Amino acid sequence: MTWERTHVDEGARRQWRSTIAAAQAGDRQALDELVEGWLPLVYNVVGRALNGHADVDDVVQETMLRAVDNLGSLRDPDSFRSWLVAIAMRQIRDRARRRQPDRLEESAAREATDFAELTVLRLQLEGQRREVAEAVRWLDDEDRQLLSLWWLEVAGELTRRELAAAAGISRQHAAVRVQRVKERLETARGIVRALDSACPGLRDLTARWNGRPDSVWRKRLARHIRGCGYCGDTREAVVPAERLLVGIALVPIPVGFTLSLALGGKTAAAATAATSVGWSAKVMAALTQPAVAVTAGATIVAGGAYVVTQAPDAPPSRAAAPTAASTARPPSPTPSATPSAMSSPSPSPSRTRKVDLYGTIVDAADQAPDPNAEPAALPRRPESGITSTWGAKAVMQHRGESVTLSGQGYVLVRWQIAPHDRPGALAMPTWTGLKGEIFHVASGGGRRMDDVIGDGSDRGYVTGMGGPDIGYTVLPDGTQQMWQNEYFYLDGTVTLHQNERGASYGLTVMPSSWDKVNDDVRYGPPQGAIRYGLVRDNGKDTAPVPQYVTRATPADPATVAQRSRVSPS
Repeated sequence: MTWERTHVDEGARRQWRSTIAAAQAGDRQALDELVEGWLPLVYNVVGRALNGHADVDDVVQETMLRAVDNLGSLRDPDSFRSWLVAIAMRQIRDRARRRQPDRLEESAAREATDFAELTVLRLQLEGQRREVAEAVRWLDDEDRQLLSLWWLEVAGELTRRELAAAAGISRQHAAVRVQRVKERLETARGIVRALDSACPGLRDLTARWNGRPDSVWRKRLARHIRGCGYCGDTREAVVPAERLLVGIALVPIPVGFTLSLALGGKTAAAATAATSVGWSAKVMAALTQPAVAVTAGATIVAGGAYVVTQAPDAPPSRAAAPTAASTARPPSPTPSATPSAMSSPSPSPSRTRKVDLYGTIVDAADQAPDPNAEPAALPRRPESGITSTWGAKAVMQHRGESVTLSGQGYVLVRWQIAPHDRPGALAMPTWTGLKGEIFHVASGGGRRMDDVIGDGSDRGYVTGMGGPDIGYTVLPDGTQQMWQNEYFYLDGTVTLHQNERGASYGLTVMPSSWDKVNDDVRYGPPQGAIRYGLVRDNGKDTAPVPQYVTRATPADPATVAQRSRVSPS
């Protein structure tokens, strides 16, 4: 990058910082510029995510309303763009949770402009750029939401850090998700290309198709294309989607688009009264004045309504249109590759009488021991035997599966983390309906799951929790980092639940014995393991209690609290 470009970008950043600061102070013209400058970005994020559904205007309205109403809480003007896009994505997800299956009448459906068509027409796209825009119709809602962000990243309007923040995922997970969306987009491009062809087999297949893209027909058409020599014969080089998206700018907001910022329909007087203290009162006082300021592309009228009044080729406003280069924050230090969340130790528990609780609390994540440090001696507890509702071995791979264990003895819980299948936040397994006592006595298997195990050449794994190519499995804050094998001692009855709701994982659960636990924790580096195991048991009633355990039987076992405090039976 040249010195001149750097100088211009820094100047643009300073201008937006000063505009945001002025708007926070109640400057009407600054707020006018802010809304006008960033409304196209929000409109494109929402429009592409919802593909021009009739709800687009409402979601854009709610996003900008929340941004204006909460602007005073923004502490760092440099984070305004990622903050604004994150608000838009939350509104999109909220709308998806609220809405019932689409039952729009045909007339209402016709009124909702297909955003893919709008993109093609307004930007006059042809060839493979048109193909990419039309392929978006074939993506599922979740993929389309991420594509709306990736599209803007490729076009230089967002950074990867901002994309991840807006999607609510890690940068590593974002890389995996984006790659999957790219693959599905390429499949959809093939469908668009095939439908434009004259394949007789495809004509027969689609004879009863209503012309509306959906997941069922996407699979049927993709299956046909894979086995069809005619449809699979691409007569021109296919340009990667990211190279095509670079040339597709923001779709201009349609003339006549109205954005009302009257705080959810309140009257000006009520809105001002409700926010009589602080920033919102200043802004509403400015917004509700009859005087208006005409800006490039929008007019703010009485009551705080922005109406697009000028054609798309109108000259830019005083503040340059936002781009990734003009508003990007300085890069932050690269995060550690270690996926486990390192939280500070929990405060010491309040003093309680021995009769109130048993065991110790393990809710502060511990550090991995030295690989060559041999474990302490494992106390031997009584073993009369453990029975399991799954028999000799329970293999739980899916949410909702559970195993009930009863008796007196040792239990092995072996972890299988699968970020190559689905990375992200992990919903921990939980112990419910405890009768008696349970202790977390040892960790083994030759390694912790966050130990480095390779260079990524083995299915993308760098640690047992994942790698940058496939994404990481991330534990909830404060959760103890698990080892390959975790051992527990049970004297009573308890049910272990597999609560997979985010990251993919599996559990193998089986009765064990003191001899097997002792052998495992002493299997250390000389035998080829990464580290010796860790003995947690002190042989007494004060030994550690596992996290996520309760005597209750909640309807949703995933709601069990992390804090390991259990009353006596």
